[in-house]
Amino acid sequence: MSTHRVNVGGIPIGGGAPVTVQTMTNTDTRDVAATLAQIRAMAAAGADIVRVSVYDDACADAVRALVDGSPVPLVADIHFDHRLAIRSAENGIAKVRINPGNIGGEANVRKVADCLKAHHVPVRIGVNSGSIEKDILQKYGGVTPEGMVESGLNHARMLERAGFEDIVMSFKATDLYKMIGACRLAAKQTGYPQHIGVTESGTADVGVVKSAIGIGALLVDGIGDTIRVSLSGDPVQEVPAGLSILRACGLRRDGIEIISCPTCGRTGIDVEGIARRVRAECADIKTPLKVAVMGCVVNGPGEAREADLGVAGGKDGKGVLFVRGQAPRPVSGDLAALLIDEVRKMTQTEA
Repeated sequence: MSTHRVNVGGIPIGGGAPVTVQTMTNTDTRDVAATLAQIRAMAAAGADIVRVSVYDDACADAVRALVDGSPVPLVADIHFDHRLAIRSAENGIAKVRINPGNIGGEANVRKVADCLKAHHVPVRIGVNSGSIEKDILQKYGGVTPEGMVESGLNHARMLERAGFEDIVMSFKATDLYKMIGACRLAAKQTGYPQHIGVTESGTADVGVVKSAIGIGALLVDGIGDTIRVSLSGDPVQEVPAGLSILRACGLRRDGIEIISCPTCGRTGIDVEGIARRVRAECADIKTPLKVAVMGCVVNGPGEAREADLGVAGGKDGKGVLFVRGQAPRPVSGDLAALLIDEVRKMTQTEA
């Protein structure tokens, strides 16, 4: 769906720009070395934008060094203290995340808006199911998509009255129906770009599934301009999860896509092992390529017809290699190594 565009340190969000992947550090922001190390690991994993908590004056002071050392734009996560938003902007932050309703009234909102306009820094208004005002909860009888959107739009109007419209909105909940419902409703009522995600989704084993359902449902509807997969544990793991969701929705086509069969009694090769090895050893390749690892020669080549190349297993470690519609040819030996070699040949030819 069509949305306004904002600029986050040179990265566009909304207005038809590619959907970006965000994550957030969990280091002590005041520890510049540790925080930068984590930011760089996130960037290496593919993060487009990284958010850091700014919860006191020392954090705000650290922003300058973090911005100077970061390979990606940084967002300052602010709660309650409008001064921290102003200092973060003055120290070079690319975006701030605030809730205009909890930073001390409209006078403080105007101060923040004036500073952000001067430094060309956009705002994300973050609404989640635990931050809705009591009067809205009473109006709707609890947390509802309608109440979440009303809360967010009320906050947006505070900024608009201050002459500021460089806004991204987010509506997050642990309940998928409320999160999805709020984002769909907001898409009908406003043209501001949306940052989407399922908050507090849990550890990776369950959180990735929950996030894929919530984020994916919106992306296939054309809703969502930037995403975050929120997982307990190492935040670097959120980045490949987000990228995988975008690729599954057809919104990222860079790199190697591995398709592999679920295996059955006819399987003659280590499908999982080969697939994992090819993915790991070809992680540096950015050329879009679909690579198949299929367990048997009975159905494999046919089921993987859309792949650019792949292998299908036979008996005794043998199999067939198929390349873009050519007749499959018999192969044997280390099928993973053979497939990796073919991937590199193909990508070098097309580079």
